[in-house]
Amino acid sequence: MRSAYLTIDDSPSPHTVALTDFLVERGVPAIYFCRGDSILEFGMEALIHAAERGIVLGNHAFHHYRASQQPFEVYTEEIRATEDLIDQVYHEARVERGARYFRFPHIDRGTGGWLIDYDRLNPEDRVDVIAMFSDGLNISLDPPSAEQIETKARLQAFLKAEGFSQFPAAGITFPWYQGEMAAAYDVLYTYSTSDWMLLGRHKGKWPYKSAEDLKAKIDDDKWLQDETSQHIILAHDKDEIEILTRDLVDHCLEQDIEFLPIP
Repeated sequence: MRSAYLTIDDSPSPHTVALTDFLVERGVPAIYFCRGDSILEFGMEALIHAAERGIVLGNHAFHHYRASQQPFEVYTEEIRATEDLIDQVYHEARVERGARYFRFPHIDRGTGGWLIDYDRLNPEDRVDVIAMFSDGLNISLDPPSAEQIETKARLQAFLKAEGFSQFPAAGITFPWYQGEMAAAYDVLYTYSTSDWMLLGRHKGKWPYKSAEDLKAKIDDDKWLQDETSQHIILAHDKDEIEILTRDLVDHCLEQDIEFLPIP
């Protein structure tokens, strides 16, 4: 049996309560990476409901900006403002907050599509890892500038100073994960559902065009098929694809993927 952490970006949405109840009913632990602007738009109630039921809440910045396109001071304030809102949610839920987790919007860590230093990967992994990230992201793959590399390093130092941490995921054994990704202070992933490709503004423009395509991706993905490693799965809490998210979680369960408690 394979095992994975379920990570869900862009909460809350109008369907977060239904998604939470579905996950609880299925016995599926998860973390919601929350956007500050969405908390203001949709309110805290759905996230309070989630926290009360054991869903972990992480930080996904305020406006979903790309870190490579924002001044450092603006971006760090985005993170702090969202932290304040998440702390309020936990206070209202009367739930003690555990570890603090952050995921960059668009997985842009300050260096655009050059998420990690691909040049440091083993040559036999490099092409496959770049392809894996390219499947999951709506972001161009260009080598970073010296300024972007510095921004990335500064953001990592900021996250460390603010008390953010990576999942203690020693069970993720991929060699390409055990370097920079495992040592980072933001949460990356090892498999993307690519569910965003079925949003109205994207549908038909990307390789996966239907729910069946995305289920076949789960069945065929090279890395996700590896039973010797744990996985970090990325999905989304979006108004248009809420039923799809539940459908893909059910498909994972049918394929004997066990979802692990968030550390």
